[in-house]
Amino acid sequence: MYSGKTRVFEQVDKKMSEYISKKLNVGVEEAKKIQKNYFYKYNTTLNGMIKNYGIDASEFLNFVHDIDLSFLKNDKALEVELSKIRDKKIIFTNGPKTHAENVTKKIGIDKLFDGIFDIVDSDFVPKPDIKAYKKLIDKYKIEPQYCILIEDIARNLKPAYELGMKTVWIKNDEPWA
Repeated sequence: MYSGKTRVFEQVDKKMSEYISKKLNVGVEEAKKIQKNYFYKYNTTLNGMIKNYGIDASEFLNFVHDIDLSFLKNDKALEVELSKIRDKKIIFTNGPKTHAENVTKKIGIDKLFDGIFDIVDSDFVPKPDIKAYKKLIDKYKIEPQYCILIEDIARNLKPAYELGMKTVWIKNDEPWA
């Protein structure tokens, strides 16, 4: 929805380290190591924190997504291009619905989506776990062979492809992509 060059994920990343540091009473550098380890091992930092520390998922999500979006601007070009797609458009995110809503409103594309399937909808099972994709399919009565999943994290494409979806990777230079 927005360029990887924005400060959105940078802020969320910092807030995750801050949350872990406070919750586990460790320094910020140690918290960053834990955060990155959990992201790669459990597909999201949240999933690792739930499995290892039983944290309150809502508390974590609210804290890490309480960020400044004032720099995001209305993206008329994106709005025009998305408007050309007449088929159903659903946001599938490992973040919370409120974050997706805040971002889409800020860039002016919030009215163009038919739904948002977030980490709560997937019962905190994150992409790329195939169970999350199956829950998405069930909730929206999707026929995978008629879908296209557009992603910025390559590993999240494999389950969609295995379920019969077409996939598009929006490549970026981030190490997690």
